[in-house]
Formats: sequence, C-alpha cells, structure tokens
Amino acid sequence: MTLIDTHAHLDFSKFDADRPGVIDRARAAGVAAIVNVGVDLDSSRRAVRLAEQYESIYAAVGVHPHDAKNLDGATLAELRELAQKPTVVAVGEIGLDYYRDLSPRDVQRRAFQAQLAWAAKLGKPVIIHDRDAHEEIMNTLTKWAQDLTSPTLSGRLGVLHTFSGDLEMAKRAIDLGFYISISGPVTYRNARQLPEIVRALPLDRLLVETDCPFLAPEPHRGKRNEPAYVRLVVERIAKLKGIPFDDLARATTTNAHRLFKLANTVLEEELD
Repeated sequence: MTLIDTHAHLDFSKFDADRPGVIDRARAAGVAAIVNVGVDLDSSRRAVRLAEQYESIYAAVGVHPHDAKNLDGATLAELRELAQKPTVVAVGEIGLDYYRDLSPRDVQRRAFQAQLAWAAKLGKPVIIHDRDAHEEIMNTLTKWAQDLTSPTLSGRLGVLHTFSGDLEMAKRAIDLGFYISISGPVTYRNARQLPEIVRALPLDRLLVETDCPFLAPEPHRGKRNEPAYVRLVVERIAKLKGIPFDDLARATTTNAHRLFKLANTVLEEELD
C-alpha cells in the first residue's frame, strides 16, 4: 500500500553519505512520496533541488522559528520566488518555538506572520512547527484563517506537524481546516496523551510523517530516522485505532494528496 512521508529533512548532512540509498529504501517500504521541508533559506534551496532531482520528492520552503532572526526582506523575496516552483507544495516549516527560544519571541512572531501572509497570497498550505506555544499558535492561525480570501486553501490550510498539543487543540485546528500529523513519538513506550489523541482523531484529517533525521520510531529510537520508517508509525496508529494497516495507509495517503495536491500520477491512479 502506498505511504506518504509528509515531513522529512533529507537535505540535512546526516544523509550526505547515503541519500540515494535512503530514498531507495523508502520506495522499497512502499513510500511513494516524501515532502522535504526547508527550515531556512539554504535548506529551502536544497529541498527544491532534491525535488527537481527525484520524482517522488516534493518541497516546502520557509524559515523555522529557530532561524527567524535571520529572516529579512531579501530572504523573504527569494523564498517567495522558490515557492512558485512547480515542485513546491507548501510553505514551511514555520511557527513558534518557546522551548528553545533560539530567536527572540517577538522576532519569531513577526517571521511567522510574514510567512503566513505570503502563503495566503500564493495559495499554498502551511506546515506549522509548534513547541510550547500552543495557545499563541492557535490564536494566530485562527485570525489568519478568518482573514483568508483565497478559495484555493478552503479546507486545506495546512498541517500541525509532529503534533504535541492536546485533543481540544487538535479539534480547534481541524475545525479551522488543518490536518494533524503524527510521527515517531506515538510509538514510544512513555507516550502519554498522544495515543488517546490519535484514537480520537478523525481519519480524514490525519497525516503521518517521520520528521527525519529526528524522532525515529521504536525500535530505532535514538538512531537516525529515515522515510522508510513511516511504516512503523502507520502500524502503531492502525493498532491504536483498531483498523487494518491498509485502511490507515489509504486514508493518510488520500489526505496528503488532498492537502498538498501532489502531482505524482501513480498516486492519482491509486486514489481513483
């Protein structure tokens, strides 16, 4: 069954030694598409190059809150230009990170707002990073959604990636038109509220991801993550929800296709 890893960082240096092999292993594991997500200007450029090199890879471009302090007018202009490439399916990863605070919070807020604004103008969904900033993230996204005029984003505003909030937050996001993406921590033995949240999430708003090279699922926890391991996330979620693996794979693949409007014809044929 086709799987889609909706959030990866294959351009990072941890994959320099064996990137083609990693992509081959993903294909062998049934991963038909990977969304490779930028975190700054350089990684966004690399994401686009990878997507142009491999038919199964798509790109997202944006500046992570850690690097918000480096977002200036020239960077924004180039990101906007990159976002119009045919392989770029989203703006991200953008948001707020009040755990590490590697950029001042007021700077993070300005960068977040600026990138939301041009995502709306381009009609691209957004990939949201949220760590210890749940309420502010939701308030910002709620206002952004209310102000939207682009019909192309109706029902597909974006995704809260590697979701770390509670069920109430997930429901608020879904009501706005966002998807919820689950990664490796759902497989961890010490996962607390995440399994219960996953059980309650509607299938038509659920995505899966690796966030590789980070957050490798069991039994690979603590090692480098890679897109092939998204199967382990799907297996765990299917078990939690009490449904067959293929049913969950089909649902999350359909959702990823709808959100990102992936152009891969193999996916389109399978979803018909």
